[in-house]
Amino acid sequence: MSCASEYAPQLRSRGFRVTPQRMAILHVLRHSGKHLSPRDVYREAKKDFPRLTEPTVYRTLEFLAKNGWARPARAGNGRLRYELSAGDHHHIVCRICGGEIEVQHQALEDLYRRLETESQYARIDSHVTFFGVCPECQKI
Repeated sequence: MSCASEYAPQLRSRGFRVTPQRMAILHVLRHSGKHLSPRDVYREAKKDFPRLTEPTVYRTLEFLAKNGWARPARAGNGRLRYELSAGDHHHIVCRICGGEIEVQHQALEDLYRRLETESQYARIDSHVTFFGVCPECQKI
């Protein structure tokens, strides 16, 4: 299934326009397989859509995040990165090499339930990044 055939009907069904900019950015996020900074998204999307501007990428990423298609996360350096919203998961990032792995949300479900009970907040949503030293860097 192509990105356009997947996302265009979703956008239209919610009353949003299907623009080449949105399709280019969704395509980059879908095929990157990792978190990308807005500048990374811009560089990649510009290859297929040369008229794309960097401010448009920022606005589109905010739109996609606000409407549930993209998920923003703060990197270890505090910078914002984006990925497609596809199932709740978290990350562990190596402090030495920067490599990362995904941690499925189920591993943290008990913690989330306890936070909701103790804080009396409901539907807590977050994207957690843990930091450590990966097995390869431990050998060094």
